[in-house]
Amino acid sequence: QVQLVESGGGLVQAGGSLRLSCAASGRTFSSYTMGWFRQAPGKEREFVAAIGRMGGITNYADSVKGRFTISRDNAKNTVYLQMNSLKPEDTAVYYCAASGDFAPGARGRYAYWGQGTQVTVSS
Repeated sequence: QVQLVESGGGLVQAGGSLRLSCAASGRTFSSYTMGWFRQAPGKEREFVAAIGRMGGITNYADSVKGRFTISRDNAKNTVYLQMNSLKPEDTAVYYCAASGDFAPGARGRYAYWGQGTQVTVSS
């Protein structure tokens, strides 16, 4: 069982930056692929980024490549999402999730989810 708690969301102007954090409980954090997803009002939850267990492999949605960076610190049981050059279309609730295998964009492969943190980008 893994419990995930996101933080770091907020209101930012277009072009600004935010860093999201996701703290995980348990001693097996390093055995999970970690992902970030987001859901805007009226839209389906979509994949944003994922990172492999040791941090050596990352994967990004085309919409965020070059602007967002996912990283993890296994000693702190935490995964991060650095978001730069934010756009109004990045506005959404951001969720972190944990998966037992590496299938980055496959939402159904993530067994554990956090409650989400709101990111709002004003124009």
